[in-house]
Amino acid sequence: MEMLDVVDENGIPTGEIVEREKAHAEGVRHRTSHVWLLRKKEGKTEVLLQKRSSNKDSFPDCYDISSAGHIPAGVDFVPSAIRELKEELGVDAKETELFICGNRSIDGDSIFHGKPFLDRQYSRVFAMWCDKNEDEFTLQKEEVSAVRWMEINEALEAVKENKIKSCIFLPELLMVKNAAENKGE
Repeated sequence: MEMLDVVDENGIPTGEIVEREKAHAEGVRHRTSHVWLLRKKEGKTEVLLQKRSSNKDSFPDCYDISSAGHIPAGVDFVPSAIRELKEELGVDAKETELFICGNRSIDGDSIFHGKPFLDRQYSRVFAMWCDKNEDEFTLQKEEVSAVRWMEINEALEAVKENKIKSCIFLPELLMVKNAAENKGE
């Protein structure tokens, strides 16, 4: 059973905890870490997209953030981001390698597998430079079915024009692009 901190609109824990399933069934605000992996290839910035496993409780088989996850109760953003990178992609990261792109509030209602999915998240968005080829990642098959590098402007267009099946929030990807331009490798 995965327990999450209940947080206020600024992502600050209230002292209450809730089961992950209950958080999504009742729309309880909780925290997540998002990490976008970037690399330079032929002078252009590429972003790694994760294809979510077909058995995910939300957005199965959709392209998504390189690595993301719920933050367990009592854990902070960075340790959770580092843990998710290791679990989902086999990437060993140091705190100093992550850079903050910004924060984001998510407030969306969907239905998955016939049940309401009320998503209320406060997310910290990170990026990290990672020069690996797709076949060098160790994928957690329960979470990730594939990864794919895309030039960041092509990824933005693909998401905007629905050229790929994704659950990527365009303003977040723009946030990452802007942060990458300011943080260079």
